[in-house]
Amino acid sequence: MAEKLWGGRFTKKTNKLVEEFTHSIHFDQKLAKYDVLGSLYHIDVLKKAGLLTAGEHKKLKTGLEKILAEVSKQSFKVDSSCLPAGTAFEDIHSFIQHRLEKEVGEVASKLHTCRSRNDQVVLDTKMYSKENLLHTQKLILEFEKSLKSLAQKNKNIILPGMTHLQHAIPVSLENYLGAYTAMLKWDFKRLENANKNIILTFGAGALAGTFIEASKYKDSKFEPTANSIDSVSSRDFVIEILSALAIIGMHLSRLAEDMILWVTKEFDFIDIDDAFCTGSSLMPQKKNPDVLELIRGYSGRLYGNLVSVLVMMKGLPLSYNRDMQLDKEPLFNSFEIVQKELEILAELFKNVTFKKENIDKQLEDECLYATDLADYLVQNKVPFKDAHHAIGQLIQYKLKNNLEIRSLDPKTLKTFHPLLTPAVVKKIIDPEHSVKSKKSMKINGKNF
Repeated sequence: MAEKLWGGRFTKKTNKLVEEFTHSIHFDQKLAKYDVLGSLYHIDVLKKAGLLTAGEHKKLKTGLEKILAEVSKQSFKVDSSCLPAGTAFEDIHSFIQHRLEKEVGEVASKLHTCRSRNDQVVLDTKMYSKENLLHTQKLILEFEKSLKSLAQKNKNIILPGMTHLQHAIPVSLENYLGAYTAMLKWDFKRLENANKNIILTFGAGALAGTFIEASKYKDSKFEPTANSIDSVSSRDFVIEILSALAIIGMHLSRLAEDMILWVTKEFDFIDIDDAFCTGSSLMPQKKNPDVLELIRGYSGRLYGNLVSVLVMMKGLPLSYNRDMQLDKEPLFNSFEIVQKELEILAELFKNVTFKKENIDKQLEDECLYATDLADYLVQNKVPFKDAHHAIGQLIQYKLKNNLEIRSLDPKTLKTFHPLLTPAVVKKIIDPEHSVKSKKSMKINGKNF
């Protein structure tokens, strides 16, 4: 059993059940890199404060850099004694302390001078978060690039826009996919803001600060704590990140649902490359969009991770409480889910084929152009209420008699409104005309 970072006050070893229940090393070992980086900075502070000699500092730095190299090369291993059965180390901090002692000897006992795991773990988590926020932003840009490329390759495609999952008005595919790239831009900004809100602070100690002057903690990357209690007891940054990741998950789920619908025989708008689908163990004909379905399903996990941390934090008194250990698994899990989803979607959307003929058949539905017909009347000085009523009656007549509006004779059309003629109807009931008539959007400074 390794010696703990605490224990002088205790007369008994920790009960095995308690060891197994409270340990966190099985998940917080993800923080090893950041723990070592934080320790490297901390020994610089201790040296500036006169609490380490140059020789002691050099020894500690050499030992820590050796451990960091192992982490970077992925040869750093937490030994089996860290596992739940007979856990030797509570967390990654105690394991790295143990490794450092083996590397440099007794001087390692000075590493925790003016430092608590309370401030250590929050710094590690912040550094992990900042790195993963940047990585997630990079993946968003890659996926956005994939979506834009698909839209550009299919810029001539027009499809039925929908509300309430019912035919509404024709829209361009470029506009449709552009809605998702717009969501991704907001997602990118949310992650950017979350990153800006994370301040890497030192000097909080357990909760009250330390006797080292604040100026000695100042660095290009790190700041002395502004409020020591806030530094160790706030997890707002975790909640903000989890919220942003949950929103991304929601956006990706909506996109996945659209693609799931479009790939059905009922829609049959698209085909997804075989490499991104699976089959059935019983039905030989099946080609299932399992990847998209899992993305839709994982949104629930992302929401759950956010809610679990919110609920965990809601009743905690100041300052640090062990409950806060439970913020890391949701954080790690949410980053991993969103990053994997963005990676696979960026590839999947390079291999989506649109079935224009099938889409064009849906555009033959004349009801899609009802708004365009009403707009024509409005542009010819007819009050909108009257135009809406007239075209509503025209659609009712069409549906009741199972007729095509384009087949109606001039006399019949005029019974709905004098301005309606076969020539007008033919011009307006056209998907390209419908899309081009919408001038309120600007894309790259030009009318869409």
